[in-house]
Amino acid sequence: MTKTKAWVLAARPKTLSASLVPIVAASGLVRGTGYEFQWWIVVFALLASFCIQIGTNLVNDAMDFKKGADTVDRVGPIRVTQQGIFSFKQVMFAASLFFFFAACFGIPLVIHGGWPIFGIGIVSILMGYAYTSGPMPLAYYGLGDLFVILFFGLIAVGGLFYLLTGIYNLQAFIVGLQIGFLSTILIAINNLRDLKTDQLVGKKTLAVRLGLTGSRFWIGFLIFAPFLTGYYWLVVQKWWVYIIPLLAFPLGMLIAKRIFRTEPSAEYNRYLSLAAGYSLVFSILLAIGFQI
Repeated sequence: MTKTKAWVLAARPKTLSASLVPIVAASGLVRGTGYEFQWWIVVFALLASFCIQIGTNLVNDAMDFKKGADTVDRVGPIRVTQQGIFSFKQVMFAASLFFFFAACFGIPLVIHGGWPIFGIGIVSILMGYAYTSGPMPLAYYGLGDLFVILFFGLIAVGGLFYLLTGIYNLQAFIVGLQIGFLSTILIAINNLRDLKTDQLVGKKTLAVRLGLTGSRFWIGFLIFAPFLTGYYWLVVQKWWVYIIPLLAFPLGMLIAKRIFRTEPSAEYNRYLSLAAGYSLVFSILLAIGFQI
Protein backbone atom coordinates (compact mmCIF):
# COMPACT_ATOMS: atom_id res chain seq x y z
CA MET A 1 0.00 0.00 0.00
CA THR A 2 1.35 3.43 -0.96
CA LYS A 3 1.63 6.19 1.64
CA THR A 4 -0.88 8.28 -0.31
CA LYS A 5 -3.47 5.50 -0.32
CA ALA A 6 -2.87 4.92 3.39
CA TRP A 7 -3.54 8.59 4.19
CA VAL A 8 -6.72 8.47 2.10
CA LEU A 9 -7.88 5.41 4.05
CA ALA A 10 -7.04 7.16 7.32
CA ALA A 11 -9.22 10.11 6.31
CA ARG A 12 -12.16 7.66 5.92
CA PRO A 13 -13.68 9.19 2.77
CA LYS A 14 -16.85 7.11 3.08
CA THR A 15 -17.74 8.96 6.28
CA LEU A 16 -17.41 12.42 4.70
CA SER A 17 -21.04 12.29 3.60
CA ALA A 18 -21.79 13.33 7.19
CA SER A 19 -20.17 16.69 6.36
CA LEU A 20 -21.77 17.01 2.93
CA VAL A 21 -25.33 16.13 3.92
CA PRO A 22 -26.00 19.13 6.23
CA ILE A 23 -24.58 21.49 3.58
CA VAL A 24 -26.94 20.09 0.94
CA ALA A 25 -29.97 20.24 3.23
CA ALA A 26 -29.28 23.74 4.57
CA SER A 27 -28.61 25.05 1.06
CA GLY A 28 -31.91 23.62 -0.13
CA LEU A 29 -33.74 25.26 2.77
CA VAL A 30 -32.16 28.65 2.08
CA ARG A 31 -32.87 28.56 -1.66
CA GLY A 32 -36.40 27.33 -1.08
CA THR A 33 -37.29 30.10 1.35
CA GLY A 34 -36.24 32.92 -0.95
CA TYR A 35 -33.04 34.16 0.69
CA GLU A 36 -30.07 35.34 -1.36
CA PHE A 37 -27.70 32.44 -1.99
CA GLN A 38 -23.93 32.96 -1.85
CA TRP A 39 -21.93 30.06 -3.22
CA TRP A 40 -18.61 31.12 -1.70
CA ILE A 41 -20.07 30.68 1.79
CA VAL A 42 -21.23 27.17 0.95
CA VAL A 43 -17.84 26.21 -0.50
CA PHE A 44 -15.84 27.51 2.47
CA ALA A 45 -18.26 25.92 4.94
CA LEU A 46 -17.96 22.57 3.16
CA LEU A 47 -14.15 22.71 3.08
CA ALA A 48 -13.97 23.64 6.77
CA SER A 49 -16.41 20.86 7.64
CA PHE A 50 -14.45 18.27 5.64
CA CYS A 51 -11.21 19.27 7.37
CA ILE A 52 -12.74 19.09 10.85
CA GLN A 53 -14.14 15.64 10.14
CA ILE A 54 -10.90 14.33 8.67
CA GLY A 55 -9.03 15.73 11.67
CA THR A 56 -11.50 14.01 14.00
CA ASN A 57 -11.10 10.72 12.10
CA LEU A 58 -7.31 10.91 12.38
CA VAL A 59 -7.43 11.62 16.12
CA ASN A 60 -9.78 8.65 16.46
CA ASP A 61 -7.36 6.44 14.51
CA ALA A 62 -4.43 7.38 16.73
CA MET A 63 -6.21 7.44 20.09
CA ASP A 64 -8.12 4.17 19.61
CA PHE A 65 -4.77 2.48 18.98
CA LYS A 66 -3.17 4.15 22.01
CA LYS A 67 -6.08 3.18 24.27
CA GLY A 68 -6.11 -0.40 22.96
CA ALA A 69 -9.52 -0.19 21.25
CA ASP A 70 -8.05 -1.05 17.83
CA THR A 71 -6.40 -4.47 17.85
CA VAL A 72 -5.67 -7.23 15.36
CA ASP A 73 -9.14 -8.60 16.14
CA ARG A 74 -11.03 -5.55 14.79
CA VAL A 75 -13.42 -6.29 11.92
CA GLY A 76 -13.64 -2.75 10.61
CA PRO A 77 -11.56 -1.13 7.85
CA ILE A 78 -7.79 -0.74 8.21
CA ARG A 79 -6.56 1.72 10.84
CA VAL A 80 -3.16 3.09 9.88
CA THR A 81 -1.82 3.55 13.42
CA GLN A 82 -2.82 0.05 14.53
CA GLN A 83 -1.29 -1.43 11.37
CA GLY A 84 1.98 0.43 11.97
CA ILE A 85 1.79 2.24 8.63
CA PHE A 86 2.19 5.57 10.41
CA SER A 87 3.25 6.34 13.97
CA PHE A 88 0.97 7.81 16.61
CA LYS A 89 2.81 11.14 16.39
CA GLN A 90 2.54 11.24 12.59
CA VAL A 91 -1.22 10.69 12.65
CA MET A 92 -1.79 13.23 15.43
CA PHE A 93 0.32 15.78 13.55
CA ALA A 94 -1.78 15.19 10.41
CA ALA A 95 -4.93 15.65 12.49
CA SER A 96 -3.65 18.96 13.83
CA LEU A 97 -2.80 20.03 10.29
CA PHE A 98 -6.36 19.41 9.12
CA PHE A 99 -7.76 21.32 12.10
CA PHE A 100 -5.44 24.19 11.11
CA PHE A 101 -6.78 24.04 7.54
CA ALA A 102 -10.32 24.10 8.94
CA ALA A 103 -9.50 27.26 10.88
CA CYS A 104 -8.07 28.87 7.74
CA PHE A 105 -11.19 28.07 5.70
CA GLY A 106 -13.26 29.36 8.60
CA ILE A 107 -11.66 32.82 8.69
CA PRO A 108 -13.77 34.27 5.81
CA LEU A 109 -16.87 32.76 7.41
CA VAL A 110 -16.08 34.39 10.76
CA ILE A 111 -15.52 37.74 9.05
CA HIS A 112 -18.92 37.37 7.39
CA GLY A 113 -20.88 35.84 10.27
CA GLY A 114 -19.19 37.34 13.32
CA TRP A 115 -18.79 35.98 16.84
CA PRO A 116 -21.46 33.24 16.65
CA ILE A 117 -19.56 31.57 13.79
CA PHE A 118 -16.24 32.05 15.61
CA GLY A 119 -17.71 30.26 18.62
CA ILE A 120 -19.09 27.43 16.51
CA GLY A 121 -15.73 26.97 14.77
CA ILE A 122 -13.65 26.90 17.93
CA VAL A 123 -15.98 24.51 19.74
CA SER A 124 -16.19 22.22 16.68
CA ILE A 125 -12.40 21.92 16.48
CA LEU A 126 -12.06 21.33 20.22
CA MET A 127 -14.77 18.67 20.11
CA GLY A 128 -12.95 17.03 17.21
CA TYR A 129 -10.07 16.41 19.60
CA ALA A 130 -12.34 15.59 22.53
CA TYR A 131 -14.25 12.91 20.60
CA THR A 132 -11.60 10.28 21.45
CA SER A 133 -8.93 12.32 23.22
CA GLY A 134 -8.56 14.32 26.42
CA PRO A 135 -9.55 13.53 30.01
CA MET A 136 -13.13 12.59 29.06
CA PRO A 137 -13.24 11.32 25.46
CA LEU A 138 -16.86 11.52 24.31
CA ALA A 139 -16.81 8.27 22.35
CA TYR A 140 -15.61 6.35 25.42
CA TYR A 141 -18.49 7.56 27.58
CA GLY A 142 -21.37 6.84 25.19
CA LEU A 143 -21.71 10.47 24.09
CA GLY A 144 -20.59 9.99 20.48
CA ASP A 145 -24.13 9.72 19.11
CA LEU A 146 -25.20 12.92 20.87
CA PHE A 147 -22.06 14.61 19.51
CA VAL A 148 -23.04 13.72 15.93
CA ILE A 149 -26.67 14.84 16.29
CA LEU A 150 -25.49 18.15 17.72
CA PHE A 151 -22.50 18.99 15.52
CA PHE A 152 -23.32 17.23 12.21
CA GLY A 153 -27.00 18.10 12.47
CA LEU A 154 -28.18 21.07 14.50
CA ILE A 155 -24.98 23.11 14.46
CA ALA A 156 -23.90 22.31 10.89
CA VAL A 157 -27.31 23.10 9.40
CA GLY A 158 -28.02 26.01 11.73
CA GLY A 159 -24.58 27.53 11.25
CA LEU A 160 -24.78 27.53 7.46
CA PHE A 161 -28.38 28.78 7.52
CA TYR A 162 -27.28 31.67 9.77
CA LEU A 163 -24.33 32.47 7.50
CA LEU A 164 -26.57 32.64 4.44
CA THR A 165 -29.56 34.43 5.99
CA GLY A 166 -28.36 36.18 9.13
CA ILE A 167 -31.10 34.50 11.19
CA TYR A 168 -31.94 31.18 12.85
CA ASN A 169 -35.48 29.82 12.95
CA LEU A 170 -37.59 26.75 13.68
CA GLN A 171 -37.29 25.45 10.13
CA ALA A 172 -33.49 25.37 10.42
CA PHE A 173 -33.85 23.52 13.74
CA ILE A 174 -36.15 20.87 12.23
CA VAL A 175 -33.85 20.30 9.24
CA GLY A 176 -30.86 20.14 11.60
CA LEU A 177 -32.60 17.51 13.70
CA GLN A 178 -33.51 15.42 10.65
CA ILE A 179 -29.95 15.54 9.34
CA GLY A 180 -28.52 14.87 12.79
CA PHE A 181 -30.49 11.63 13.06
CA LEU A 182 -29.37 10.56 9.59
CA SER A 183 -25.68 11.26 10.26
CA THR A 184 -25.80 9.34 13.54
CA ILE A 185 -26.77 6.14 11.73
CA LEU A 186 -23.14 5.85 10.59
CA ILE A 187 -21.62 5.97 14.05
CA ALA A 188 -24.36 3.73 15.48
CA ILE A 189 -23.66 1.00 12.89
CA ASN A 190 -19.91 1.43 13.37
CA ASN A 191 -20.21 1.02 17.14
CA LEU A 192 -22.53 -1.97 16.88
CA ARG A 193 -20.02 -3.66 14.56
CA ASP A 194 -17.26 -3.07 17.15
CA LEU A 195 -19.44 -3.98 20.13
CA LYS A 196 -17.42 -6.96 21.34
CA THR A 197 -13.96 -5.45 20.95
CA ASP A 198 -15.08 -2.19 22.60
CA GLN A 199 -16.47 -4.13 25.56
CA LEU A 200 -13.11 -5.83 26.08
CA VAL A 201 -11.21 -2.54 26.41
CA GLY A 202 -13.85 -0.66 28.40
CA LYS A 203 -14.87 1.66 25.58
CA LYS A 204 -18.42 2.37 26.72
CA THR A 205 -20.03 3.48 23.49
CA LEU A 206 -23.79 3.78 23.35
CA ALA A 207 -23.83 0.40 21.61
CA VAL A 208 -21.99 -1.14 24.58
CA ARG A 209 -24.42 0.49 27.00
CA LEU A 210 -27.53 -0.55 25.06
CA GLY A 211 -26.38 -4.04 24.09
CA LEU A 212 -27.07 -5.84 20.82
CA THR A 213 -30.88 -5.65 20.83
CA GLY A 214 -31.04 -2.11 22.17
CA SER A 215 -28.51 -0.91 19.58
CA ARG A 216 -30.51 -2.44 16.75
CA PHE A 217 -33.65 -0.64 17.88
CA TRP A 218 -31.65 2.60 18.24
CA ILE A 219 -30.45 2.28 14.65
CA GLY A 220 -34.00 1.53 13.54
CA PHE A 221 -35.20 4.67 15.33
CA LEU A 222 -32.48 6.79 13.68
CA ILE A 223 -33.48 5.49 10.25
CA PHE A 224 -37.14 6.44 10.69
CA ALA A 225 -36.71 9.51 12.94
CA PRO A 226 -36.25 11.99 10.05
CA PHE A 227 -39.73 11.08 8.83
CA LEU A 228 -41.21 11.40 12.32
CA THR A 229 -39.58 14.81 12.77
CA GLY A 230 -40.67 15.68 9.25
CA TYR A 231 -44.33 15.74 10.25
CA TYR A 232 -43.62 19.39 11.00
CA TRP A 233 -43.58 20.05 7.26
CA LEU A 234 -47.08 18.62 6.95
CA VAL A 235 -48.28 20.85 9.77
CA VAL A 236 -46.97 23.96 8.00
CA GLN A 237 -48.34 22.64 4.69
CA LYS A 238 -45.00 22.17 2.96
CA TRP A 239 -46.24 18.91 1.55
CA TRP A 240 -43.45 18.22 -0.94
CA VAL A 241 -40.74 18.70 1.70
CA TYR A 242 -42.19 15.64 3.43
CA ILE A 243 -43.38 13.62 0.42
CA ILE A 244 -40.32 13.71 -1.85
CA PRO A 245 -37.84 12.39 0.79
CA LEU A 246 -40.15 9.37 1.17
CA LEU A 247 -38.46 8.06 -1.99
CA ALA A 248 -35.47 7.27 0.24
CA PHE A 249 -37.61 5.20 2.60
CA PRO A 250 -37.04 1.80 0.87
CA LEU A 251 -33.28 2.18 1.29
CA GLY A 252 -33.76 2.91 4.98
CA MET A 253 -35.96 -0.18 5.29
CA LEU A 254 -33.25 -2.28 3.62
CA ILE A 255 -30.61 -1.08 6.08
CA ALA A 256 -32.86 -1.73 9.08
CA LYS A 257 -33.73 -5.21 7.84
CA ARG A 258 -30.08 -6.18 7.36
CA ILE A 259 -29.01 -4.79 10.73
CA PHE A 260 -31.66 -6.88 12.49
CA ARG A 261 -30.87 -10.03 10.52
CA THR A 262 -27.06 -9.93 10.56
CA GLU A 263 -24.78 -10.43 13.53
CA PRO A 264 -22.16 -7.67 14.05
CA SER A 265 -19.33 -8.51 11.68
CA ALA A 266 -17.27 -7.21 8.75
CA GLU A 267 -20.53 -7.31 6.77
CA TYR A 268 -21.50 -4.14 8.62
CA ASN A 269 -18.86 -2.26 6.61
CA ARG A 270 -21.20 -2.59 3.62
CA TYR A 271 -24.08 -1.26 5.67
CA LEU A 272 -22.02 1.82 6.50
CA SER A 273 -21.80 2.57 2.77
CA LEU A 274 -25.56 2.06 2.43
CA ALA A 275 -26.18 4.38 5.38
CA ALA A 276 -23.97 7.07 3.86
CA GLY A 277 -25.92 6.77 0.62
CA TYR A 278 -29.22 6.87 2.49
CA SER A 279 -28.40 10.12 4.28
CA LEU A 280 -27.13 11.75 1.08
CA VAL A 281 -30.16 10.70 -0.98
CA PHE A 282 -32.52 11.92 1.74
CA SER A 283 -30.80 15.31 1.96
CA ILE A 284 -30.89 15.79 -1.81
CA LEU A 285 -34.57 14.88 -1.94
CA LEU A 286 -35.26 17.21 0.99
CA ALA A 287 -33.49 20.05 -0.81
CA ILE A 288 -35.55 19.35 -3.94
CA GLY A 289 -38.72 19.43 -1.88
CA PHE A 290 -37.94 22.97 -0.74
CA GLN A 291 -37.73 24.14 -4.35
CA ILE A 292 -41.33 23.17 -5.21
